[in-house]
Amino acid sequence: MDKTSIIGLILAIIAVGVGMFMKGVSPSVLLNPAALLIIILGTIAAVTIAFPTSEIKKVPKLFGIIFKEEKIPTIQELIPLFSDWAQVARKEGLLALEVKLSEIDDPFLKNGLLMAVDGQNAEFIRDVMSEEIAAMEERHQASATIFTQAGTYAPTLGVLGAVVGLIAALSHMDNTEELGKAIGAAFVATMMGIFTGYILWHPFANKLKRKSKQEVKVKEVMIEGVLSVLEGQAPKAIEQKLATYLPVNERNNLNATITEGESVNG
Repeated sequence: MDKTSIIGLILAIIAVGVGMFMKGVSPSVLLNPAALLIIILGTIAAVTIAFPTSEIKKVPKLFGIIFKEEKIPTIQELIPLFSDWAQVARKEGLLALEVKLSEIDDPFLKNGLLMAVDGQNAEFIRDVMSEEIAAMEERHQASATIFTQAGTYAPTLGVLGAVVGLIAALSHMDNTEELGKAIGAAFVATMMGIFTGYILWHPFANKLKRKSKQEVKVKEVMIEGVLSVLEGQAPKAIEQKLATYLPVNERNNLNATITEGESVNG
């Protein structure tokens, strides 16, 4: 479970709910079927019109990505792995790594090591793996755009809902009390549109983009690791090279862990 998505959503609801209470607004005003219909169904309709069926079908899966932690290797896990592979390759040759293929769960990394073991040259392996990353980025960008567009449509639909509500309010011009209630109800749609647009859809899009960048970074480390092993680089050199992808504090912690492990093994 992605805790930040859950915590952020809860905080947003608390902030709006408590803010309404402090302003003396009853949460019951949110139970406005007309506003919900215009904002929620209207946003779904606009997004459905804007994107092809093949991309709309992915929306349920995208919610899963937003609220779940992706099961991808971390850079900290990959560096010792490539160091071990380099040591095996230098002692026994690249073909000795063939037995390691069954231990790899990540398809991208497994394919890269398989190409190296099969004797493909470094340029070919980099091209294939880089093209796969580019295709993945394009898919991720298209997915994030769905939520970005939803975040653009929702506030505008909120204005539309307010206009509809104000038109209805005009029928109560002869009753001041009813007129006030109708105007208040009209602006509920605007509030819902802004809330869903800037508290839900835009942040969801940003979360997808950030997760995509992190996955790309990990896959770039995989490329460099596979090619370094293929080129016969020393394990220590590979560790230093791949550690540059980490922030300084994480890099220092990793180096300390590796050094401690070497001391124990030694």
